[in-house]
Amino acid sequence: MARNRKVLLALLTLVVLVVGGFLLWFYVIKEDAPPKLSTSDRDNALTSTSAPVSSTAPPVGESSSTTAGATASTSTGVDGTWNLVGADSTVGYRVKEILGGLETEGAGRTSKVTGSLTIAGTRASAASFEVDMASITSNSERRDGQFHDRIMSTKQFPTATFTLTKPIDFGGVPADGQSVKASATGDLTLHGVTKSVTFDVDAKLQNGRIGVLGNIPVVFADYQIPNPSNSFAKTEDHGLLEFVLVFAK
Repeated sequence: MARNRKVLLALLTLVVLVVGGFLLWFYVIKEDAPPKLSTSDRDNALTSTSAPVSSTAPPVGESSSTTAGATASTSTGVDGTWNLVGADSTVGYRVKEILGGLETEGAGRTSKVTGSLTIAGTRASAASFEVDMASITSNSERRDGQFHDRIMSTKQFPTATFTLTKPIDFGGVPADGQSVKASATGDLTLHGVTKSVTFDVDAKLQNGRIGVLGNIPVVFADYQIPNPSNSFAKTEDHGLLEFVLVFAK
C-alpha cells in the first residue's frame, strides 16, 4: 500500500511539473505574436527614411537610375508608376492557435516583397506584388519549420503573388497626409493555386509616398494548403494574409 502511494505521489508530481512548466513557458517565457498590422504601422512605415528601391522596370522615358534614386521631395503628382519599397513594407500571415488547450495566435512576417502600383487620375489602374515565402519567419522555429515544409512547401512554391484585375477608384486625389478607403479585386496565388479575391484597403499619401494597409482572408482548403494543425497545436481552417505596402516614385 505504501509503495502504491509513493508511485501515485510520483505521478502526481510529474503531472504538476509538466503542466507547471508548460504554463510557465506559455505565460512567461513564450514571446507573444506581434499585434495585427494597423494604420499606425502604415503611418510609421511612411515616415521611414529608407531610400526607395525600384522593384520593376522604370516607366518608358525614365532611366533606372532616375527611378531608383527618386525621393519623396522630387516626386510630383500621383500619376505614374510607383515602385514598392521593400525595406519599409511588411507582408505576413496570422492564424489563431490552441496550444495545449490554451488559445494564442501565430504570425509570421517578411519584408522581402517586390511590386509596383500604377495610378492615373483618381484610379489605381494596375498593381501587383510578389512575396518571398521562404523568408517569412515567426517567433517560433518549430512553427517556421512546419510553415516552410509541410504547410506552404516553400521549396516547391517559393513565391506568393497578387495582381489587380479591376481598377480601384478612390474618388479623388487625397491631400498629403489624408487617407482613403476602397475595395480591391485581383488574383491571389498561394501554394501554386490562383483565386480571385476582393478585400478592403486603407491608403495614405504622405511625404510623396503611398502606404497601403489591408488583409485578405484565406481559407486553407481553397488553396490546397494542408491544415496547419498537428499533435501539439490546433488551428482554425483559415487565417489572414496581412500587409503594409509602401510605394515611392
